[in-house]
Amino acid sequence: MLIKGVTIRGLEVFEALAATGSVAQAAEATGLSQPAVSQQIRNLETALGTDLVDHTKRPMQLTPAGRSYLSRTSPVLAQLRLAHSELAVMDLTHLTQLSMGIIDDFDNDLTPRLVTGLAESMTRCQFRLLTAPSHEITAALRDRDLHLGVTASTGEVYDGITEYPLARDPFILVTPAGFLPRDSDPLPLLNDLPMLRYGREQLISRQIEAHLKRVSFDPPNRFEIASNPSLIAMVSRGIGWAITTPLGFLRAARFHEKVDAHPLPIAPFARNISLLARDDWTDTVPRDMAQTLRHLIAQHFITPGIDRFPWLENDFRVLDA
Repeated sequence: MLIKGVTIRGLEVFEALAATGSVAQAAEATGLSQPAVSQQIRNLETALGTDLVDHTKRPMQLTPAGRSYLSRTSPVLAQLRLAHSELAVMDLTHLTQLSMGIIDDFDNDLTPRLVTGLAESMTRCQFRLLTAPSHEITAALRDRDLHLGVTASTGEVYDGITEYPLARDPFILVTPAGFLPRDSDPLPLLNDLPMLRYGREQLISRQIEAHLKRVSFDPPNRFEIASNPSLIAMVSRGIGWAITTPLGFLRAARFHEKVDAHPLPIAPFARNISLLARDDWTDTVPRDMAQTLRHLIAQHFITPGIDRFPWLENDFRVLDA
């Protein structure tokens, strides 16, 4: 039994605040208002009778008691999330038909694991999976050819479709290995090689080009590549540099020894990955599916991505429902 005043929600807020050091970012991560985050922390500290956070420092830092408490509570929260995600898959056993689209960023890791779990539990279900770019999956949902779709979000609101946020996927710079000297200003050096762009019909291309226009950065347009692996392969051969995301980079693992990833030398921006569901489905199925997907994305993409590139911490993350 938890101590009176200690709640699961309070522990989640405490974990988010410990990770970000910011009430504003913790509010964004948990879906609460900033006053609600502050109140949750006060309630938790009152219940425990000790300060968990040094509120006088910016960013906020944990006290020794807070660090000790976090080391015990984080594994518990992780196990609760895992238990919920496993139950979420089992909650789909009543389905007899499921048509789902998933962006090709996930086809090496997440998609096989998701399909394996679904196949084991949905023994009476006729299952159809489409792997495609975001714009094709969104079109298929609007045409009622799919029940669910995992896509990059456009930010648009579509009639008859509900969006469930999954993850934030920030844009990064990818160059040939050793191309940028350490502690150098990368922007002038990027003029020595062309920018390799995604095909303009793709959503990721439109998102990148819109941001480049916002920041008045206009590299010459010479190459457009439809395939993410082909784009990273061309970077590895020294043909040019590219703007992609951690999901795109991690997918092209066979080229990692010949390419380097860097923070963007221009204003940062990111895309959100979401689960889209047609409104004629009950809310329980897509909500539970989204929770399962968040767990898989965190385990197989975000954790190894941050281990490889610590500068992605707090930016490459799961989005709370």
